Amino acid sequence: MKRIGLFGGTFDPPHNGHIHIAQAFANELELESVIFIPAGEPYHKQVVTRTTAAQRLAMVEQMIAVDERFSVSDCDVVRKGPTYTIDTVSLFHQVFAQAQLWWLLGMDSLLQLPNWHRYEALLQGVNLAIAQRGEQRLAALPATLQQWLPEALAKNLTTPEGNDGGRAVLLQASFLPVSSTDIRKQWPMGNHDCVPASVAEYIDRERLYQA
Repeated sequence: MKRIGLFGGTFDPPHNGHIHIAQAFANELELESVIFIPAGEPYHKQVVTRTTAAQRLAMVEQMIAVDERFSVSDCDVVRKGPTYTIDTVSLFHQVFAQAQLWWLLGMDSLLQLPNWHRYEALLQGVNLAIAQRGEQRLAALPATLQQWLPEALAKNLTTPEGNDGGRAVLLQASFLPVSSTDIRKQWPMGNHDCVPASVAEYIDRERLYQA
């Protein structure tokens, strides 16, 4: 069965840490492709982006050239109103009706998942690949997810096939300690090593993150 990974985020800017975890995501789950999905209006993140959605989309388009398994979708950029993950997943189920869909998220996002719009439907509608980030641990998992996670991990082992959701896996690889926030702060000082060269060229050409 075809397995497709979905990687949503603000990507302001996309960086080498995103590439690292996306490649680990693809390798560990034997994914046919990883689709990057830049957010339009991410309602659940208290973040004011420094760039437009079109600019963030363009940066991801530059980044995906590093791996032939990578592609990008503008579905959340062109959608009007807040970006809800459950709606994005539903859209991809329509496009890839026979595929098994996996959503990549970090441990910090997992801990906040009960605050997401229709999160219970999301847990049943997609499979989750969870990457560790920093010092956050499963011990801090909200009570509403403490029963779900063991069941989801078990389902991935006992019923690995199927185009339904409800599975989970803990990725062996962790996020690299690279932060979009730090990159933006350090960009005017010439610290450009944490993004691919093509992304750095786009940032400089568009004069992003100058101050």
